[in-house]
This record gives sequence, C-alpha cells and structure tokens, in this order.
Amino acid sequence: MSTPDQIEGAPHPRDTPTLFGQNAAEQAFLDAFTTGRLHHAWLLTGPRGIGKATLAWHIARFLLATPPLEDDGLFGAPPPPTSLAIDPEHPVARRIAAGAEPGLKAITRTPNPTTDRIRDQIVVDDIRALAGFFQLSATDGGRRVVIVDAADDMNTSAANALLKMLEEPPERATLLLISHQPSGLLPTIRSRCRTLRLNTLSAEDMAQAFDQAGIDVGDATGALAELSGGSVGAAIRLSLLDGLKTYADLVALIQTLPQFDRAAALKLAEAAAARGADAKRDLLFELIDLLLSRLARTGATGLAPGIEAAPGEAATLARLAPDQAAGRAWAQIAQETGARARHGVAVNLDPAALVLDTLIKISQTATG
Repeated sequence: MSTPDQIEGAPHPRDTPTLFGQNAAEQAFLDAFTTGRLHHAWLLTGPRGIGKATLAWHIARFLLATPPLEDDGLFGAPPPPTSLAIDPEHPVARRIAAGAEPGLKAITRTPNPTTDRIRDQIVVDDIRALAGFFQLSATDGGRRVVIVDAADDMNTSAANALLKMLEEPPERATLLLISHQPSGLLPTIRSRCRTLRLNTLSAEDMAQAFDQAGIDVGDATGALAELSGGSVGAAIRLSLLDGLKTYADLVALIQTLPQFDRAAALKLAEAAAARGADAKRDLLFELIDLLLSRLARTGATGLAPGIEAAPGEAATLARLAPDQAAGRAWAQIAQETGARARHGVAVNLDPAALVLDTLIKISQTATG
C-alpha cells in the first residue's frame, strides 16, 4: 500500500535512483551549494508527479553524505561535486534506504491516533515534532535535513509553526518543502524559501522514468505524456486505471455527434458506477474535462493538438470546434459540467446518472 508521499503503483521517491528531466533544478541547487549560497529553506514547486519528491530525497542524501566544502583535509580542498548522485553503498544512502538516518526527518500526513486513518492534513503536532529532532541532533553538530511532503497539506496551525522555524532556522539545517500549488501557502513562508521550479517531462524523459519504475506502457508513451501534461505520476495513474482506453472511448463517443450513441454512453456511465470504482469515476470526470478543454483550445487557436491521444482525435476536435465561437461554447460547458460533477460527487449523487447527464449535455452542445 502506498503512503501519502508516494504515487500508487510507483516506487517511493526515496527509492527512485534517477531523476529524469530536471537537470536545471539539480544544477541550480548544486550551484548554490558549491558557491556557499546554500539557503536554509527550499520550495520545490511544479505540477504533481514530475519528480519534486524524488529531487528532495536526492538533495537530502547529497547534503548528509557530502562534507562541507570548507573541510579541506590534509591534502587541500577536493573538487566541488558536479552531481547530486550518491553511491547507494554509501553509509548515509544505506541508512536512508532503511529509514534509519538520524539526520533526516520526513514530514507527511500521519494517522489519526483515534481512528488510525490517514489525516487529510499535516497537523501542528507533526511540525512540533521537529523541535525534538533538532534538539536531539544539536549535540553532534552534523547537518540536518527535513522534507515536508506536501507543504500544501499543512493546516493553518501547522503552517504557522513551520513559519517560526523558518524565521529562526536551526544551525546547519536545511528544510525542503514540496508544493504542488505554492500560491496557496502563506506568503511569509514563500518569502523565506528559495524556489526551485521543476518542469514537466518530455515523452522521452517519461519513457525513461517508466522503464526505471518497471512499468511497460508499450508504444503509449506519447499519448500518456499528452494526456498527463508531462507528469509521470499522472501518467502512471492513467496507465494503472486504463485511462487511455477510457479517453479513446470518449473520443469515439463524440465522433458520432451530433448523433448520440446512447448505448456507448450508458456503458461509460455503468463502468463509473461499479462497486469500488471511485478512482475510475474520478478519472472519467477528469478525462471529460480534459477532452472539453482540448475542444475549447482547438476552437480558440484553430489548431488541433499536435499529438493525438486517441485514434481520430485531431479530426474530431477540428470538426466539432471549427472556430472561436465553438471554442467558447466548449469552454462554457466544461465549466458547467465540471462544477456539476464536483457537486454531484460531494453529495453522493448516483454516479451513472451523473456521467450520463454530463455526456448528454456535451451532445446538446455539439448540436447547438
């Protein structure tokens, strides 16, 4: 079972040996380290699933295994490091792999002691535990690293407690905050961190990441990269939930418009309503929203997507969104159906009826 800081179906970021597609962020951190400008707090930002947590664990290993540059030794200063890579047989790397490194503390959502269920938020006690971590580590004078994954999950009390630590950082401590939506953090937290923004991945980088994770997607890498927006995490979820087939079914459904294939629509609706299919239902609504967004963009720009995520998609989008007026109509229906889907899920409306109603509204937009 995956943990709150792990994408289901993928290795934990701690155990991911190679980070693909983030050379610029790695180099920015290395430059700060080698020039003596290592900030005490770093905010790693970007969409979910692009390697922020993996980079944080790489940085943690590097900092705890690399001696300070001023420690020249008897034979002069060693050359500055050119990579964050640490030999997996290094004692620090082995301790981190075993979850036994005393210089590292990972903060994520924890179980509620009353219900034993994972909380929805990082609470103030999770952050206050860092005080003891820093006090216990102060005696040996070593470097200490904290990973907060994700900082977006902190409630107000936890955020304020972390802010106090950022205002008075412990000596030789480095805090690595992972954030998918940094605009939601306290401005004072953002202002006390140096930001490392990570990029979405190319199809080539994603293919390498899939190989490393042991996931075989065949020749679907391009389509997965297109639908996931360059997020390996989102692409893995798509792959595990058969999202490419679901998207292809949606495209096949709108290919018949303005004629509405009710049987195909009912099949999609019934699949979303099956027992234990909450994840597939949520993904279906996300894919509907994505399809509508691609229709709106095609109408607005006059250009169908350069990479098809389903057979015949480009021609279908061009036919149904031939001009800016059509693009605006698709953007409007995307907003309406998205809001209705979120409300329906929140109040436990029948999933099959909710999906079918959404698909009917899409059909009506095509005929309007």
